[in-house]
Amino acid sequence: MDYKKAGVDIEAGYKSVELIKAFVKETDRPEVLGGLGGFAGAFSMEKFKSMEKPTLVSGTDGCGTKVKLAFLMDKHDTIGIDAVAMCVNDIVCGGGEPLFFLDYIACGKNYPEKIAEIVKGVAEGCKQAGCALIGGETAEHPGLMPEDEYDLAGFAVGIVDEKDIITGKDLKAGDVLIGLASTGVHSNGFSLVRNVFEMTKESLDTYYDELGAKLGDVLITPTRIYVKALKAAENAGVKLKACSHITGGGFYENVPRMLIDGTHANIKKDSYPVPAIFTLMKNKANLDEDMMYNTFNMGLGMVIAVDKDDVDKAIKAFESAGDKAYVVGEITEGEKGVTLC
Repeated sequence: MDYKKAGVDIEAGYKSVELIKAFVKETDRPEVLGGLGGFAGAFSMEKFKSMEKPTLVSGTDGCGTKVKLAFLMDKHDTIGIDAVAMCVNDIVCGGGEPLFFLDYIACGKNYPEKIAEIVKGVAEGCKQAGCALIGGETAEHPGLMPEDEYDLAGFAVGIVDEKDIITGKDLKAGDVLIGLASTGVHSNGFSLVRNVFEMTKESLDTYYDELGAKLGDVLITPTRIYVKALKAAENAGVKLKACSHITGGGFYENVPRMLIDGTHANIKKDSYPVPAIFTLMKNKANLDEDMMYNTFNMGLGMVIAVDKDDVDKAIKAFESAGDKAYVVGEITEGEKGVTLC
């Protein structure tokens, strides 16, 4: 009896590390100290001394049951983008610049090539966010997880000068809400998605005219990363007063989180195009519309409040970063909450 016979292949772990080194290297920032393989990742804070009160902001999350889709499609090179997006999009909601990311992969069996594909996606997400992948862990769990399955989670750290933290404290009636388009379902609500559609290879390979693609290809599209969009607005001199990342809980849970007492968000559902995947799900399973907006992003991955005088400048900045932006509503006085009309 040895460790390998017990289900843990140390040599496979070594091979995984060798395969991912090139992907990790592509995410390097000047502040990264040392290389992959140490017990801890090191990141210099020297360049941030010029901030008045440098403040660390952090986020941690996973991809939820979207990983089940990756198993069924045997496609593992984009799920890592989702893991990064779920963390860094939260960080930028607070005004932070993502600095570095660490991933954690738990698997039933370490297949080095599959692990490398997963980390390739993580590295791509880090490049899109401008942060460094400075470490991670791949843990084999024989007997606890099926051999061909895994779970993926991550942790990101960012920085912001304390005076620039986005808190919503300056929100007032008349401020305008801008929505940034999502790329689809992103990484939330997949427990419902998997009940709407039969999760088989045949079902996922089905082409839908209204989608213009196969179902699986639409569902596995990675979460949009909004770091560059918000940075572009900041560089353009736009004050981002409040920001909400539309994730689990949809509009009804997430939009109120950006508000302060005495302010109310009003969002017009017809102010932007809802992606066809949501309409397809609603019609196929006869889903209640309020429940849809309480579960999914419905086509908006981020909602941002700006002063009405900054709207044109903000939209131009967002679109310069490659994001589609829409004026979707406004702030009024009232009880903290959101009305969809």
